[in-house]
Amino acid sequence: MMGIEEISFQIILYGGNARALAMEAIQHAKVDEFDLSEQKLQEANEEMSKAHRYQTDLIQGEARGEEIEIRLLLIHAQDHLMNAMTVIDLAEEIIELHKK
Repeated sequence: MMGIEEISFQIILYGGNARALAMEAIQHAKVDEFDLSEQKLQEANEEMSKAHRYQTDLIQGEARGEEIEIRLLLIHAQDHLMNAMTVIDLAEEIIELHKK
């Protein structure tokens, strides 16, 4: 089983990838490259799913009674994940505005 540090780094990695891809999607939409924009959003959501799986595993473990050590790194990872979710949501809206 992975330690909390490794899990945290995986969440940071995939969350960061998701955020970066969502930003790329916006950049493509700004120049009317909507096919590329949609592709980047799909990739962002795939990366988000990977990050979310690690988070879900932690939550399920805690629900089973496993003690989860809350460390600053895990809090940082959660920040990355929530930031990525927000950027993806906003990217979807910004892309729709550019399409209009």
